[in-house]
Amino acid sequence: MQKILVVDDAALNRELLRDLLADEYLVDTAEDGEQALRRLSEEGPGMAALLLDLNMPRMSGLAVLEEMRRLDWTQHIPVLIISGEYSPEVENRCFELGVSDFIHKPFESSIVKNRVRNSIALFDYKKHLEQTVEEQAQALKQQKRIIQMQAEQLKTTEAFNRLMMEYRAAIMEMETRLQVLNADFSHAYNRNPFESIKSRLKSLTSIYEKLGRRGFPITVESIRENLTDVAGLRVICSFPDDIYRLAELITTQDDILLVREKDYIKNPKPNGYRSLHLILEVPIYLSNEKKHMKVEVQFRTIAMDFWASLEHKLKYKRDVDDADSIVRQLKACSDSIELLDIQMQAIRDRIDRSRSTK
Repeated sequence: MQKILVVDDAALNRELLRDLLADEYLVDTAEDGEQALRRLSEEGPGMAALLLDLNMPRMSGLAVLEEMRRLDWTQHIPVLIISGEYSPEVENRCFELGVSDFIHKPFESSIVKNRVRNSIALFDYKKHLEQTVEEQAQALKQQKRIIQMQAEQLKTTEAFNRLMMEYRAAIMEMETRLQVLNADFSHAYNRNPFESIKSRLKSLTSIYEKLGRRGFPITVESIRENLTDVAGLRVICSFPDDIYRLAELITTQDDILLVREKDYIKNPKPNGYRSLHLILEVPIYLSNEKKHMKVEVQFRTIAMDFWASLEHKLKYKRDVDDADSIVRQLKACSDSIELLDIQMQAIRDRIDRSRSTK
């Protein structure tokens, strides 16, 4: 049987509660707060619950709660307050100090038993969850250590370094093709379809974390087969129609294969993210062979890219005050950006039409 401690300066209350709970628990009693703390110190985490009166001589129930909180005992022992008539302020203070529930006078047998039983069960469930979370955290740490060891071993191999060289070659190939289109477009229409290109090769840590998260083996072959964003480019355009024009020009080249398209401009993510994502297979020409490599190309307007940069900071920065409010503001900004891009595009079209008539 589990042990509980009843603390009340009134002997009648102690005996009533002992009689009510004796069928299910070993009931110990204390006459005041100081005695209660000594019993708790002796029993430690072995105490299943504490029933505590607030108005007691020498040391009040609130003082007991404050000391228990200081010692971190309220995290391990459910406390139920033996309550007469108390103000909402007192009850709120009790909950702030970690109280689980209240047992009101006069005592009703079934209510007392259910409140004690439920408080103990909820605490046991909480401890079980905490233990499960801790075990999972330790397992994840161990998995991460294993992945890091595998990564360190793999990055020294010739096969891995060659694969990264091939991805770098694919980035250079895509950058060259985009620059050629930009130059051709500038010659034909006297303006550039994009403002800048940013490229990146996925870091070793990110590669292995993604493989591990998806349950894929940590091998060179697995990287090639299962990841599509090791090589990435971000193309920043002035206007939305330039995005679709460039995407069409790239994907219709006869030696480039469109693997997948995700249009987050026409179908934004719930948080407001807007961008056109293409997964392409791009040919690279090596000294002794031709290969097709996967490259992720993201197209955004200048305003979309500015928004995404700010949202990325929120996503990866911890302890941001009122994060929910910032998320809502960012969503509103995304909607405004869509309207702004459309308006700016319409103004550009008016200017172009005006020039063509002169």
